Amino acid sequence: MGCFESHLFLIMAAIILDLLIGDPKFFPHPVVLIGKIISFLDEKWNKGARLRAKGFLLLTVIIAMTTLITAAAVYLAGQLSFWAAAVLEVYFISSTIAIKGLQQAGEEVEKPLRDGDMETAREKLSYIVGRDTKHLPESEVVRGTVETVAENTVDGIIAPLFWALIGGAPLTMAYRAVNTLDSMVGYKNDRYENFGFASARFDDFLNWIPARITAICMWLAAWLRPGFNKTAAYRITLRDASKHPSPNSGWPEAMTAGLLGVQLGGVNTYKGVVSNRSKIGNTLTALKAEHIHQSIVIMHGGWGVFVLISMLLLWLI
Repeated sequence: MGCFESHLFLIMAAIILDLLIGDPKFFPHPVVLIGKIISFLDEKWNKGARLRAKGFLLLTVIIAMTTLITAAAVYLAGQLSFWAAAVLEVYFISSTIAIKGLQQAGEEVEKPLRDGDMETAREKLSYIVGRDTKHLPESEVVRGTVETVAENTVDGIIAPLFWALIGGAPLTMAYRAVNTLDSMVGYKNDRYENFGFASARFDDFLNWIPARITAICMWLAAWLRPGFNKTAAYRITLRDASKHPSPNSGWPEAMTAGLLGVQLGGVNTYKGVVSNRSKIGNTLTALKAEHIHQSIVIMHGGWGVFVLISMLLLWLI
């Protein structure tokens, strides 16, 4: 069995595991351990001079540690049996993806919205976005949820699957480590602008190809289901993807906006500070609770097509 083929079978098993159990709280999660190490090194190193150099050292140490430990664990398991190594790889890969978790996050906002419980909907949205949600109207709650589902389809699903295809559990765990670094130190503020610079830029690099693959897969999947604005979506994506402050998040968000016929972006507030983002998409219809469900459908279609294309490549190779 070739490397690509074995990785694909492990990925499919990992997807099934994630869809069945997600991230159970009772089971140890490797990302939690990575986060604790990052916090420890952040406290020790993020001070004094040469913060960019220290940030680069942090990135290097976390990537090396994560990759070596994962590879060593799989190797040692393989000394016991092929199946022990396979089970461990599936566990590691599954821990890097969040298909079930992303769907649940969207549905936990959608349900109270449909029930007219705005207070609960705003509270549930606050768990998955950094913006202020306390006084948001329904359309803004929907916008925040749709943007989150679209953006996280990249770093929560397609990107880890992409890197798992190339390098199995060690590479996808390294990706998740970089993504965790970006989420913890990759901020443009006084504390992290220099120390988190390397982590933020490397996260952008690792997501560059997966983000564009995600948009393409979303668009292809939309042709399998009626009701989406497929003919306009690719033009909107090419027009608006670069308007997003992230070099990658604009691609899935613009494609989702185009397919739904809605407009994303606009004014957000973070701890009372107003942030104006360029608008993405055209307002063909007002944002409603049903668009959250449709964004989840687009998310599932995106990763489904990615897996199908991977299987087709395996057959052609």
